[in-house]
Amino acid sequence: MSRFSAIDNFWIKLAAARSPVLLLDYDGTLAPFCVERDQAFPYPGVRELLEHIRKTTDTRLVIISGRAIDDLLPLLAIDPPPEVWGCHGWEQLGPDGDRHPVEITPQARLGLNLAGQWLEAQGLMSQMEVKPASLALHWRGLDQAEQQSLGRKVADGWRSLALEHGLELHPFDGGVELRCPGRDKGSVVSRILDEVGPDAVVAFLGDDLTDEDGFKAIAARGLGVLVRREYRVTAARGHLIPPGELIDFLQNWLEVTQKAIP
Repeated sequence: MSRFSAIDNFWIKLAAARSPVLLLDYDGTLAPFCVERDQAFPYPGVRELLEHIRKTTDTRLVIISGRAIDDLLPLLAIDPPPEVWGCHGWEQLGPDGDRHPVEITPQARLGLNLAGQWLEAQGLMSQMEVKPASLALHWRGLDQAEQQSLGRKVADGWRSLALEHGLELHPFDGGVELRCPGRDKGSVVSRILDEVGPDAVVAFLGDDLTDEDGFKAIAARGLGVLVRREYRVTAARGHLIPPGELIDFLQNWLEVTQKAIP
């Protein structure tokens, strides 16, 4: 079966949709990975297409990212911003601009603080990313041997903290993250699916291992699309190679949903 078959069939459903919903990961999906994370701007043309989709169609457009919202918005640079779920679902920026505070347990907060202190003692502060409900260590730009060595070192250093403070270790493309349990991209996708109801036509685009929760959540109700140069085993049913095929997908979404408006 062609990697486009599921996507081709999806366009037929979208053309008849009254409630189109487009869910998008950010890093690696809408924007290329960068060693300097504050330079990970969207692929050329992506921002303009998203703005057109928001303004000229009935699409509910949602960004679901592992980044903190405050880090994501300057890169996305859409004003006003769309609905955004950050930090794997722990943060929410509604389409009306309302922010929902992050609430984690004191035990989890202490564990994250201690994990950060451990990284500082190891001289790894420059590779650390502090988020509202997690702590990430990035090793993009290092050679494979250095990545593997650092990964083992951090896993060993964080494992006891995770157990003691009720946290979870999650690898991702370019690092490892210590996270509060209970929320992930799959829980966000499931919540949105419940909100929009069974008649909505929904797609979720992602690239990383952290997006697999979202692909699994949407499998019975919509289309999951892996956006990645190299294919890997995934719960997604479609596959796009960025940036060209991503741009084509967004352009098709725009055209199909514009025609669907009475």
